Amino acid sequence: MISKEEISKLELTDKVVSIRRVAKVVKGGRRFSFSALVVIGDQNGYVGYGLGKANEVPEAIRKGVECAKKSLIKVPVINSTIPFKVLGAFGAGKVLLRPAPEGTGVIAGGAVRAVVESAGIHNINAKCLGTNNPHNVVKATIDGFKQLIYPEKIAQKRGKTLEEII
Repeated sequence: MISKEEISKLELTDKVVSIRRVAKVVKGGRRFSFSALVVIGDQNGYVGYGLGKANEVPEAIRKGVECAKKSLIKVPVINSTIPFKVLGAFGAGKVLLRPAPEGTGVIAGGAVRAVVESAGIHNINAKCLGTNNPHNVVKATIDGFKQLIYPEKIAQKRGKTLEEII
């Protein structure tokens, strides 16, 4: 996990992935509140997500950002893409993330695009498999990012040089 001092040094930007109006049925009728799924990142490898719930939309977004700051992770970004292909999963949502050559751009759907752009990845090919529920897709993308490690660490674990791995 990342310390509060490190979080305060980062220049984080937030993107709202989805806002939902939810209703609670009570004796006098329906009580409406809002839930906001927010992704934050510094466009330099750090990304996190959070869910905020409140009676007003701006308050729900603020709570989502606070929650997202607690779940920041570091993503290995090499030449503005990821080091290798990975499949992230959460619930019924699966996201296939593939590295792409320079100039490809971000080829990804709505929720995946928000996470990838917040992480600072400029060339990637992503495909949602299974559900396209934004909550599960965001969590599956973060799960895929957690599986990534730098090639230097792989080489070190295997006792080989970086050139032998690549």
